[in-house]
Amino acid sequence: MEVVIVPDAAAGGELIAEAMAQLLRRKPDALLGVATGSTPLPVYQALTAKVRSGAVDTSRARIAQLDEYVGLPAEHPESYRSVLRREVLEPLGIGMDAFMGPDGTAADVQAACEAYDRALAGAGGVDLQLLGIGTDGHIGFNEPCSSLASRTRIKTLTEQTRVDNARFFDGDIEQVPHHVITQGIGTILEARHLVLLATGEGKADAVAATVEGPVAAVCPASALQLHPHATVVVDEAAASKLKLADYFRHTYAAKPDWQGI
Repeated sequence: MEVVIVPDAAAGGELIAEAMAQLLRRKPDALLGVATGSTPLPVYQALTAKVRSGAVDTSRARIAQLDEYVGLPAEHPESYRSVLRREVLEPLGIGMDAFMGPDGTAADVQAACEAYDRALAGAGGVDLQLLGIGTDGHIGFNEPCSSLASRTRIKTLTEQTRVDNARFFDGDIEQVPHHVITQGIGTILEARHLVLLATGEGKADAVAATVEGPVAAVCPASALQLHPHATVVVDEAAASKLKLADYFRHTYAAKPDWQGI
């Protein structure tokens, strides 16, 4: 696992956006796995700037969704499909025909989960998966004690998660779905390159457990230690609990520019 410590969220966004741009230059139809939330926004903004400047062409890029609410219509403004359309697809000039996501309104949700796993494999697999991390170490909606071999499946949201997400639903927790579909940890680990972005002091404990702790289901993100190409990008605040922070700074500073991340 490579750990890159950056000054702030904007620097992290630029670093990851450039990695995506380099991937798209090598493979114009690359399948990019994307996440929702506020943490990845600097990545999407930096990549959009590169598209608008002509530094990269995303016209053939494909986008894959990490998770989705169950029972929320696709056209609902807070479905993750709608959020990604606003924050990723439209700014990058990518059409919905190049978008892949699980069907959260399916009558048979389990079948929809299995179908999405098959669709990802049929598309050649995710080339680069962008991840955020929760304060408890969750990735996607794989909460602590999720199986490290788990596949795309339905999960029940905790009450705290529903309270936290109520701000997107006019402050009304009753509008927040109880269930989500999420790529499982085993599914996530099949991507060729995993890039986790974490910013802020509130993520420091989770980052330390992910990078320096044991591989354990209690910290789902620690499964990234098992991946052959995993990159953890953190700002100074999120890196504040890392015992090996100076080592990580040294190794990245000594890395040849051509290697990227």
